[in-house]
Amino acid sequence: MRYEFTVAVRLPEAAIAAFPELQVARASGKGTTLYGPVTDRAHLDGLLARFGDLGLEVVDMHRLPD
Repeated sequence: MRYEFTVAVRLPEAAIAAFPELQVARASGKGTTLYGPVTDRAHLDGLLARFGDLGLEVVDMHRLPD
């Protein structure tokens, strides 16, 4: 399964590097959208924890069609 995450800010390269399994779909002054494979619920929870650990607010998250 694949997910898409949008955070409220434009991410610097260092923050993007914290998510090697995700790709940047778009980045603007209003936020950054990343997407990629999520293997299971534990992986999803880990990604969300990583966003939180970096102080990033996920403003949208949804599963992408396979």
